[in-house]
Amino acid sequence: MKIPVALVWLLAFTNVLLIRGESNDATICKDHFMLDPRPHSVSILEFGAVGDGKYLNTLAFQNAIFYLKSFADKGGAQLYVPPGKWLTGSFNLTSHLTLFLEKGATILASPDQSHWDTVSSLPSYGRGKRYRSLINGDNLLDVVITGDNGTFDGQGAVWWEWFESGTLNYSRPHIIELVSSKNILISNLTFLNAPSVNIHPVYCSHVHIRKVLIETTVDSPYVLGVVPDSSDNVCIEDSTINVGHDTISLKSGWDQYGINYNRPTTNVHLRNLSLKSPTGAGISFGSEMSGGISDVTVELLTIQSSHVGVAFRTTRGRGGYIRNITISDVILSRVDTAIVADGHTGSHADDKYDRDALPVVTRVLMRNFTGEGIGLAGKFTGIGESPFTSICLSDIHLQTSSESWVCSNVSGFSDDVSPEPCQELMSSPSSCFAGGGIYGVDTAARGYYSW
Repeated sequence: MKIPVALVWLLAFTNVLLIRGESNDATICKDHFMLDPRPHSVSILEFGAVGDGKYLNTLAFQNAIFYLKSFADKGGAQLYVPPGKWLTGSFNLTSHLTLFLEKGATILASPDQSHWDTVSSLPSYGRGKRYRSLINGDNLLDVVITGDNGTFDGQGAVWWEWFESGTLNYSRPHIIELVSSKNILISNLTFLNAPSVNIHPVYCSHVHIRKVLIETTVDSPYVLGVVPDSSDNVCIEDSTINVGHDTISLKSGWDQYGINYNRPTTNVHLRNLSLKSPTGAGISFGSEMSGGISDVTVELLTIQSSHVGVAFRTTRGRGGYIRNITISDVILSRVDTAIVADGHTGSHADDKYDRDALPVVTRVLMRNFTGEGIGLAGKFTGIGESPFTSICLSDIHLQTSSESWVCSNVSGFSDDVSPEPCQELMSSPSSCFAGGGIYGVDTAARGYYSW
């Protein structure tokens, strides 16, 4: 007996959602970080800090953190930042620490380049030096950066001018960068005017970012919101991000450096987010994805006044993969192109990359999208030798000024999609759900589902 296509999709989606409900990525946001009170607390005032927005407090922050290291094996400690404007250069955190910004407290990044040290490039990126971020951590455990809606202000305008004039010798700093660290919570904070990236967890595990507001002006060049990079078990939720470029961008290394480092971004859950990116994408994957990106659940998004809604970016020489991605319940408004999957995007770290390192993009499920004021519904341009496969669309309804979809070197399936997609995305449902098991599904189910 032939099963109606609509029923096949209903069964498929039901099982995919149930299976993902049992997988790690769908439970990450449910496993809330425990905010046990630290047994010790000090104020930055105790270390001579002055909150007038003029006095440089770098040494005060460095001395406070050094002092609080002694409490790491005694339950940890809290550094309290009271109301005021606390100008500082970059400083490092320590394990078992809470950095708490009171309401009315603003940590101001110094606009003086001499207050920013340079460090080597990350091993998965492998090129040149870069400025150290404002707030740093390396190989840390149990770090909380939170507050009563306190603020980090990167004062990035001067960095944007240097970047656009080509006068910078090194890559711009971020506001927060945590490296090779575990059990991180960032919550209840406002981030303004980052020089480059606002929050960059790289090589990290168990990162929870919630209830943050991230904003820059519209003209901020290539400023990103949150960049989970070669990290696993990441939750980003209940937040608003309005930046010049991509609001959330998943990455995992650049060309041969990312391939050799071989640390993917995996088990990621993004939900309940309001996003705006006039020159970039609401959610993006890549283009630096050479270590791989997989097992990502994205849901409950509002993306408005943006260049692109959802973007997948890669290019020949990247290697790596983007796979097992589920994106659902997305509301788009005034977006130039709703969905982009481009296999010809991004520069290379240097001329040593392998042109035969072909990326793989497969098993991408997008469902329940609505949009108004959309320019182009979708643009899918895969790579001839490595086409994008199993790109599956369901229940997507976009009010577009152009009814065309652009497709090449891509295959998949669509159901209940308007405007009607290109023929490459209208093959049989088996292109999305046939073969292989999904997260340990029993043998009887494997005939229908592949992921």
